[in-house]
Amino acid sequence: MAAALRNLLPKLFTDLREYEHWLIIPHQGKSDLERSYPKKMREWREPGVRFIILRDNDGADCLALKQKLVSKVPDHAPKYLIRIVCQELESWLLGDMDAISAAYPAAARHQSFNSLAKSDPDTMTNASELMEHLTGTQAKIARASVITKHMRPENNRSTSFHVFVNGLTSLLAD
Repeated sequence: MAAALRNLLPKLFTDLREYEHWLIIPHQGKSDLERSYPKKMREWREPGVRFIILRDNDGADCLALKQKLVSKVPDHAPKYLIRIVCQELESWLLGDMDAISAAYPAAARHQSFNSLAKSDPDTMTNASELMEHLTGTQAKIARASVITKHMRPENNRSTSFHVFVNGLTSLLAD
């Protein structure tokens, strides 16, 4: 997710720079994230800081998962945004089939490419496997990095992606 965000955030917010305006803190899985962010939110002292907690859904109940994450936010926390990626980051990648074919030209020749281009990427519970099939690589981080370099956020078909972008835009406008 960090690799994807490093390519996407500058496209979404051209006047903001990593390490100057934003910082990505990667975690080693969902349990590490869930243990870590409440403590960081409680102890971070920089004025005006905002937190964005972004987690894959991975087939869970979205509303219950979001409520669980919200319940861990400490009292007097800085402004924050919690968003759930439906179902996983690869769903956002599948929301831009042009980016996939630009990054992996052979992907457009796969038999399933055209049907995937018409499908709702947020409902695909096997998005990671589909991405591996299309791209021929298991390297998730490299795959996300290469594809997001070609993404055009305004053309993405993932509703979950646009909910994230809209929430982030609102949070940063405050």
